[in-house]
Amino acid sequence: MAPSSGFWPGKRVLVTGHTGFKGSWLSLWLQSLGASVHGLALEPPTAPNLFTEARVREGMTSAIGDVRDYETVFRTVVAFQPEIVIHMAAQPLVRLSYSEPVATYATNVMGTVHVLEAARQAGCVRALVNVTTDKCYENREWEWGYREDEPMGGHDPYSSSKGCSELVTSAYRRSFFQENGIALASARAGNVIGGGDWAADRLVPDILKSFEKNQPVIIRNPHAVRPWQHVLEPLSGYLALAERLYGESGRHYAEGWNFGPHHDDARPVQWIVEYLVNSWGGEAAWRLDNDKHPHEANYLRLDISKARSRLDWAPSWPLSTALGKIVAWQRAWLGKQDVRQLCQQQIAEYAQSLNTGAR
Repeated sequence: MAPSSGFWPGKRVLVTGHTGFKGSWLSLWLQSLGASVHGLALEPPTAPNLFTEARVREGMTSAIGDVRDYETVFRTVVAFQPEIVIHMAAQPLVRLSYSEPVATYATNVMGTVHVLEAARQAGCVRALVNVTTDKCYENREWEWGYREDEPMGGHDPYSSSKGCSELVTSAYRRSFFQENGIALASARAGNVIGGGDWAADRLVPDILKSFEKNQPVIIRNPHAVRPWQHVLEPLSGYLALAERLYGESGRHYAEGWNFGPHHDDARPVQWIVEYLVNSWGGEAAWRLDNDKHPHEANYLRLDISKARSRLDWAPSWPLSTALGKIVAWQRAWLGKQDVRQLCQQQIAEYAQSLNTGAR
């Protein structure tokens, strides 16, 4: 189901990480739903970036600050008085976590502690969604999807920091939030893709950058399988979950949730590259990078049975549609079209697909 048009108008929503790729898309969607949105994040992490290109700031209030600083987080929560918090601020890159492990743990673990503690002390928050990742699970490289009750783990600093964030969430829920009326859940999504992502060391942005320069795409691990999904897919899950958490029976939804693609959309990297090469046309091509690189998981899927049965949530856009939307978005951006309008159009198209059950 699409987010409820009757639920969100006027709701005070704090989004941490709103200047990032996912945070910008979520902020635009919340604005279109009529929510009163406030953001807390560092400056946009890349140039160009979606936050600037889509003029996300125009429809919300925005504070630049670091979730590693508890006083900054606490003052923000007290000043804005949010009813709903969606915590997305993170160091989100596996390979960067190898070179910056301390900053990764400080942001992803203590940043989570600071957001939860500020919500506990402020007395205004009713629902809180902590966004982690599919990589929080102890990856055994098996071919079936991980369920929400699988053990946390992580080979690299990024993955283990998100597993730690899940443990922090569970401890705060059981130690504090069950008694003070805050419904706290965590959300674990797959590899999100979409227009407006310029992050380093991410597959689709790297592919599009190479296309623009008429250079072959350099691929590290063509056989790695990931649960690819358009960014609007998990965001719809976060919104559905926040709605349930806010309700009178919110404590029944205060747990971990997977928001991933359909099973057949977990594809190897090579499939993604070749699909985009064919879609882009021209001289687009790719080649294999034979250099040594830090460890990355080879096989990862999510089991979304729980979200499907209890939240009535399911992915709507198949992978081919998601990739088509990305190519269309990129071509429109290169053609100097209005990016805010472009994003709002794709959000509306996605919401319509939820209402019609199109796939």
